[in-house]
Amino acid sequence: MISGKLQEAFNEQINKELFSEYLYLSMAAYLDSIGLAGFAGFFKVQVQEERFHAMKFYEYLNERGGRVLLKKIEQPQVDFKSPLEIFELSYKHEQFITQSINELMDIAIAEKDHAARSFLNWYVDEQVEEESTMDNIINQLKLIDGKGQGLLMLDRELGARTFTPPAKTE
Repeated sequence: MISGKLQEAFNEQINKELFSEYLYLSMAAYLDSIGLAGFAGFFKVQVQEERFHAMKFYEYLNERGGRVLLKKIEQPQVDFKSPLEIFELSYKHEQFITQSINELMDIAIAEKDHAARSFLNWYVDEQVEEESTMDNIINQLKLIDGKGQGLLMLDRELGARTFTPPAKTE
């Protein structure tokens, strides 16, 4: 059985993951509207990843005898200045999610909930990858000055990304 404190914190995290999904879908829609289908495709994969993350928390809460309580999802930003701005915002958002996961781990440690700690280890590792991916793309966008043939080449490269859920997630 999961503690009330962890149940509440995990429900908050579900909301954050669903907001992430919504935010990245908004970014994809914007990128599609300006003709960058590859960048949009990258964020559509992010949408799938964030849904996967939320559902992983959802299933875990149910497995531990907790209850999922969904909350209101705020409207995400819908207008952006450039792909660079989008990735900078995404990087900051991933840092926010990393901090949230770290806080969940702190609660699990304080509650001496070893199962929750084991579960959260996957997210700790995942967030390293998430931040690194966003940071690498930011650096590439800066190198090409966010325009021209370099932008189109990066658009094509990012469009090749696909979502493959991990075979073993815990």
